[in-house]
Amino acid sequence: MTFDQLRNALQQGIYLVINPFVRLLIQVGFTPNAVTLTGLLLNMGVAVLFIVGGEASHRDLRYVGWGGALILFAGLFDMLDGQVARLGNMKSAYGALYDSVLDRYSELFTFLGICYYLVAHHYFMSSLVGFFGLIGSMMVSYTRARAEGLGIECKGGLMQRPERVVLLGVSALACGVASHWLGDDYKLFVPGVPFHVFETLSIFTFPLTALAILANRTAIARLLEAKQALLRQEALLAARPAGASKSGAAKAALLLLGVLAAGLPTDAAAPALTAPVFPVPSGVPNQLFYLQRDPNTNTVIYQLNLNSAGKLDEEEPVRIFWIRYAEHGQQQDLNFIQRKFAYGVKANKIGPDKYELRFAAYGKLPLYLMRGGPDRAFHVYTAIGSQQSVLERIYLHIEGGTFWVPNVKYVELKGNNPATREPVVSRFTV
Repeated sequence: MTFDQLRNALQQGIYLVINPFVRLLIQVGFTPNAVTLTGLLLNMGVAVLFIVGGEASHRDLRYVGWGGALILFAGLFDMLDGQVARLGNMKSAYGALYDSVLDRYSELFTFLGICYYLVAHHYFMSSLVGFFGLIGSMMVSYTRARAEGLGIECKGGLMQRPERVVLLGVSALACGVASHWLGDDYKLFVPGVPFHVFETLSIFTFPLTALAILANRTAIARLLEAKQALLRQEALLAARPAGASKSGAAKAALLLLGVLAAGLPTDAAAPALTAPVFPVPSGVPNQLFYLQRDPNTNTVIYQLNLNSAGKLDEEEPVRIFWIRYAEHGQQQDLNFIQRKFAYGVKANKIGPDKYELRFAAYGKLPLYLMRGGPDRAFHVYTAIGSQQSVLERIYLHIEGGTFWVPNVKYVELKGNNPATREPVVSRFTV
């Protein structure tokens, strides 16, 4: 299991615990923005705790412990606001922006309090480490935002905001608890070393140092990752034939799937429609449908997206990935451009267990994810010919052209009649 998979599994487990509370917040009228604001106010409280502790006449690590507990409690609201938006169907673009901006303010207030406490008690070097950690925290978020503004997905790395919150909160809380037994001024000396190698506050400052190093490392890694992606984009643009559109890689991805916009389905008898032989995906649990196109056999899989509890992910009900048959048959996630401008789908919940899906490249072909059939399982339905059918396959037939302007002959939709299970096929002529 990769680190990202472990993080997602833990996140889904936390959601199971907090979802009843989330539904209660929705019932009493809490909005996602109100939850986000509450998180900011709690983080301001963290700063106040550390500042008051800094003003104490002697170093009292109980303030550090209570500050850590409040960091963890405030961090919980980072998850609550997103869940309130998802479960309450209150997602909005402004809400996402509001959340990001207030998260940055929250971190600034938290590090302000930490640095103040350390300076006030004459831990100047540790305060510099804290400030260095603040720089890394801001740059991790900024690098991602700037890269995505350039059309590059950039969200990898170890020390993202949830990890920073947990590391700061747990270490500060542990420091406060340990001071109850060790005392505020405990120091460990090693024979032959002229200074102490450990003290009670080190329980907090050592993880703070690790955070500072790893956060800046994550920011630099994201910068290098974005650089490579941008260089690949520039190489593609340099290879563009004369007269091609200048709208960039996103336009190219749109053209590859934009053939859906070239015409409307026409009725045709199923037996008369044949396509080149492609592998049929097998062994894919909860597969909804798949998409294939020339010039190779690589296949895009659309799969029902279930969380660790086996429930449908209401925010992202469809998982999309490649099976790279033309290479080694491995699975591979779509890249940012493929997901946002070509093969990705936008899901809108329109009823209980019912979602309208629209391709990112073409919004005029509605697909419906809903339960149906004798098994009451989820299927994707769309109009194939003159009847609403269960979609199984989309095929794009391309003959020649260029990477940027493919010569698409037709698009074929294949599925089955939900009542009779008989196959139905229809083509787009382009």
